Amino acid sequence: MLEIAVKAADSKRAEDIIALEVKEISLLADYFMICSANTDRQISAIVDEIIEQEEKAQVEVKRIEGKDGGKWILIDLGEVIVHVFNTNERAFYNLEKLWSDAPFVSLTEWIVD
Repeated sequence: MLEIAVKAADSKRAEDIIALEVKEISLLADYFMICSANTDRQISAIVDEIIEQEEKAQVEVKRIEGKDGGKWILIDLGEVIVHVFNTNERAFYNLEKLWSDAPFVSLTEWIVD
């Protein structure tokens, strides 16, 4: 699930993609993936691609929140929660700091430079 989401976001030029392993500190999910984009259109394209690729892999998309607002969209895949932010919103909410106890997951194998 995480690999599919990372690759899908990267294919739509998501910026600053990170993943946090939160399974030891949260009951919400095993992983949080966070990425950002500069425009609402790009955010929408990233979200649509993640959903499409996860569904192709027969992963159930449990819930999508924030799609109407477009500044922060959350995709709940169960074990993985994906956060797609507008760049300014990401800086404001700073989830990386909020979940600073969570270790980062290496994504270098999945992201194309």
